Amino acid sequence: MRTRLVVTRAGLLQHGDGVATTAAGVPAPANRLGAVGVRRHKHWGWGFEDQQLPSGDAHALASTLATRLGIKTWDLEAPVALEAVHLAPPRLAPPAALAEISTSDEHARASHALGKSYTDVVRGFRGRFEHPPDFVARPRGESEIERLLEWCASERVAAIPFGGGTSVVGGVTPIVGAGYNGAISIDLGALDRVLEVDPVSRSARIQAGASGPTLERQLGEQGLTLRHFPQSFEFSTLGGWIATRAAGHFATVWTHMEDFLESVRALTPAGVWASRRLPGSGAGVSPDRMLAGSEGTLGVITEAWVRVQPRPQHRHSAAVRFASFLLGAECVREIAQAGLHPSNCRLLDAGEARLTSAGDGSHAVLVLGFESTDHPVDASIERALEICAGHGGEVTPRGGQAAAGADAVTSWREAFLGAPYLRDTLVAMGVLSETFETAITWERFPAFHERVNAAATQALSEVCGEGGHVFCRFTHVYPDGPAPYFTVLAPARRGEEVEQWQAVKRAVSDAIEAEGGTITHHHAVGRDHRPWYDLQRPEPFAAALRGAKGAVDPAGVMNPGVLFDPAS
Repeated sequence: MRTRLVVTRAGLLQHGDGVATTAAGVPAPANRLGAVGVRRHKHWGWGFEDQQLPSGDAHALASTLATRLGIKTWDLEAPVALEAVHLAPPRLAPPAALAEISTSDEHARASHALGKSYTDVVRGFRGRFEHPPDFVARPRGESEIERLLEWCASERVAAIPFGGGTSVVGGVTPIVGAGYNGAISIDLGALDRVLEVDPVSRSARIQAGASGPTLERQLGEQGLTLRHFPQSFEFSTLGGWIATRAAGHFATVWTHMEDFLESVRALTPAGVWASRRLPGSGAGVSPDRMLAGSEGTLGVITEAWVRVQPRPQHRHSAAVRFASFLLGAECVREIAQAGLHPSNCRLLDAGEARLTSAGDGSHAVLVLGFESTDHPVDASIERALEICAGHGGEVTPRGGQAAAGADAVTSWREAFLGAPYLRDTLVAMGVLSETFETAITWERFPAFHERVNAAATQALSEVCGEGGHVFCRFTHVYPDGPAPYFTVLAPARRGEEVEQWQAVKRAVSDAIEAEGGTITHHHAVGRDHRPWYDLQRPEPFAAALRGAKGAVDPAGVMNPGVLFDPAS
């Protein structure tokens, strides 16, 4: 049995056992201290400052990754220390009435200057914080948010809601242009409470600044869970999930955050935006749906009523091997159209399976799971496995038969949760490591996959030379189509990583647009996807958005440059 190296959330290497999990089946939350606590996020990458790997373990991990990726020559570079970073001086200071909740110290400005895309991490790693906020505001309640927005509007200062700072599309970067006198980052980390639980309707009222572990811990005290676990779960927030239409745990049915919403409350420069709490309504355009995906352009989301549930008592999972990714895709289509509603239905191509230790690289692997709070799921998974067998699928035995010495389901889950930490090591190794994702209907998928994969492979070869890899998996599936998620890995040229990825990103985004896919299924638009979002969005709808923004944000200070430009 071969030993696996797993990066845990404590930042250490474990052999074989992997990450600790809670009763909800998700990684145990790291400590989250208040504003006066000593534990700080990295100023440049994923996680906390005290989660750095010791030198020996970092080299061991890098060596394993290099072997897995076929990289023959590599070395580990150190990030630029915060003390060596030079930030442009703030262009303005907070007014006296907001000084108590504001800070312009180096760490706060640097750690709020970038999101967590590959290019963000590279820039931070090299100490390139070109657009830091002038100061970071940490309001403790709605009255302070109202005063912040009033001041921003009167002084023409851009207001950037930060969420957990996990945006991978430039959604929190304060690039606002010369038309603004400055930019501030609004961090709602102090608004992190579950305020109210309705056990009869199974819903909860939660503040928008609550991170995944924080809200799950509080809901767990009531025996409940939101069960929304995006890969960014550890640091992303409820408000961020709503603002970006984040997709989470469920591969079918409840894929996006708006599927959990009963009502949303936000503060705009023009006043309060709050909807009536209801299980559903046909009364006109939904105010909740309009805030979902608004990415901070209309206001600051402060709280929401969301649907919750008891923790699942019945679970069953399996991994199924297929001779090819397309054969597996046909099987997944039948499962998605059979009304079985698996909670997990993630198909990995052979390369992705090997990378995550879910397979040996000779087969595509389907990670399949069912769960219920009420009844056994044996019949559902048995039917799903019958469908798999009909497409030539072979169930992988549990308990030591998969590649790397453990079952494929556990291996995939551990790799999925550890990926953000691994990427920091890949950046230090000089490896380009990024993803892009989309969605397409089933009848177009085979040609779409072939052409987008070819465009990515060709661009990677032209930009990075030999040794690049393009992998694909399904993150979510619908009766009418999948959400393919591509991973790109290649040796990068030190100092040119940003330009290299931007060239690849343009090529794959052009291919996605040309083939009729969406520019993003769940990563949001931000600033990075704007050129292609502008192409796929109907122009009358764009005008309607600009009109709505003009009504609630007349000065145009809310996250300018994201989604659309304010009406002139």
